[in-house]
Amino acid sequence: MSRFRPHSWATLPFAAILFAGCANTSGPVLSGGPPGPPSSTDVITYHYDNQRTGQNLNEVTLTPANVNSTKFGKLGEFTVDGKVDAQPLYLSNVSISGNKKNILYVVTEHGSVYAFDADSINGMTAASLWKTSTLGSGETTSDNRGCGQVSPEIGITATPVIDRTRNAIYVIAMSKNSAGNYFQRLHALDLATGAELFGGPKNITATYPGSGDNSSGGNVVFDPKQYKERPGLLEINGTIYTTWASHCDIRPYTSWVMASSASSLAQTSVLNLVPNGSDGGIWMSGAAPAADVAGNIFFLEGNGTFETTLTAQGFPSNQDCGNCFVKLSTSGGLALVDYFTPHNTIAASNADLDLGSGGAIVLPDMKDATGATRRLAVGGGKDSTIYVADRDNMGKFNANTDQIYQAIPMGGQVFSMPAYFNGTVYIAVVGNALKVFPVTNAKLASVPSSQSTHVFSYPGVTPSVSASGASNGIVWAIENSGAILFAYDATDLTKELYNSDQAANSRDHFSGNKFITPMVVNGKVYVGTPNSVAVFGLLP
Repeated sequence: MSRFRPHSWATLPFAAILFAGCANTSGPVLSGGPPGPPSSTDVITYHYDNQRTGQNLNEVTLTPANVNSTKFGKLGEFTVDGKVDAQPLYLSNVSISGNKKNILYVVTEHGSVYAFDADSINGMTAASLWKTSTLGSGETTSDNRGCGQVSPEIGITATPVIDRTRNAIYVIAMSKNSAGNYFQRLHALDLATGAELFGGPKNITATYPGSGDNSSGGNVVFDPKQYKERPGLLEINGTIYTTWASHCDIRPYTSWVMASSASSLAQTSVLNLVPNGSDGGIWMSGAAPAADVAGNIFFLEGNGTFETTLTAQGFPSNQDCGNCFVKLSTSGGLALVDYFTPHNTIAASNADLDLGSGGAIVLPDMKDATGATRRLAVGGGKDSTIYVADRDNMGKFNANTDQIYQAIPMGGQVFSMPAYFNGTVYIAVVGNALKVFPVTNAKLASVPSSQSTHVFSYPGVTPSVSASGASNGIVWAIENSGAILFAYDATDLTKELYNSDQAANSRDHFSGNKFITPMVVNGKVYVGTPNSVAVFGLLP
């Protein structure tokens, strides 16, 4: 197996990180069949990069001129054995049995991991290069634990992360055995064969000092049956970070963040954000925690215990920070170093109007009107507000007013993650259009500059952007109700380039799946469905 180039996220400037999955690894295709399109682009994590910007700036094939129902459409599907709730990932020029191929990696709720030749679709279903089950001997996938959020089975829900340096794809899988025991396991699988690496898989276990839900002997205890790994995995500097959601709001549960070595799978750090209370699940509608170049992690928590009595440093007096927009340090282990929560956080949690339904993105550093550098993060949840947080001063809690850099009323709940491209932020809330908010002097516009004519039903949409540098920008979005793929001109969302209902005879029809984000790479668009990944591209 050839050794792959590492991507050192923590040492690259923001612009370089946006291209970090795009190392020039192209080379000849050695298979006996017709060669696939050459590629030097990798998609190794959710929403393309650790900042979760949602932009692929290396797309040279798809342009506003050729993405239309005459030239562009559905090419076929990769059929799998369960729901595809995670975003597919993509590697260019992977060496398999002496051949170099562009590989699409797909995980399912049936606990399976697939590697497909990404260039083998041609109007029909293609066989996988390899398939691996994450189930142990005598095990099945988990039942839905009485919650319809992930149903009828729970296997692999979260988007994995790939490390080419270690030749591994990292996956969290849930299962159970005939005795009624449930398991959460971290797997590292060989990119070329699917074989387990580093002595894995490793069972996920954890304790943390506290007296909250499911505590014993002065520690809260992680019970694998009470959780699912819904948000995508994050890797920073050789450490894999996982964040945990409950099944609906079924107690007992608390708010777990865990770190594991990418080389050994050994757990290296644990943090519980509600150790002396309850709830605080981390859902983010299947998005993933974001990270800045310094290795700080940002995400939004669900409803949970929050103490309004604060320490001298402004943190909850009993360490319970439910319903918070958090900043975690990873230097020397996981630690809460800053946060924001609204002034009405207790009432919001009690009314299930929490922040945790949406995901947050990290913006590039910007200059404000005074010339000062601003480091911002953007996200929102069920209170119908988009929050722009200063990453150097999140705002913490004030009972009288929200101490936040910027708050923009959205007129609908957020069950999605924004995207960023070329000085603009794209956001869609439930029951509203996809909107574009220009960023000027480090401030988001208070009203959108354009918006789609289509109104997106629940759960709204997490958009993706493809472009060649700053040119030929296309915003991609999926309507869950009716399963429609849309493409818009990134400079003006009133210009709809394509939707998958336009072609005659249902040529481009596919089945819908909740919280799916389109992944665009090397001239194709990949969309998860209940039993496949649908592939769109330029028609033959």
